[in-house]
Amino acid sequence: MVEAGRAIPACPEFLGGLATPRPPCEITRGRVLTRDGQDVTQHFLLGAQAATEFALQQGCTAAILKNRSPSCGNGQVYDGTFSGVLVKGDGVWVEHLRQAGIALFNEENLPTDLG
Repeated sequence: MVEAGRAIPACPEFLGGLATPRPPCEITRGRVLTRDGQDVTQHFLLGAQAATEFALQQGCTAAILKNRSPSCGNGQVYDGTFSGVLVKGDGVWVEHLRQAGIALFNEENLPTDLG
């Protein structure tokens, strides 16, 4: 889709100032923490805002997100214990995209007509 000009890649975590690669992060009590306890919530919030603004500037109407991530999880995220347990919830960027009226998909629920 990117090669065909129908999609634009964006990473809110990178746009928020986090390195690539970066330590695993999960949402715990409304905060985003690394496995060693560093609070990176502000990076996630700044990145979500920047990525949403970019998507809107580009005229995006839908987003294909990485399921279960603390940024892009849509309906499920890891529980914050770094044990692989999933809980109902959304990532930080998902909240911003939903408020902007952008349709949300992930690699597990792509409509057949997007390809």
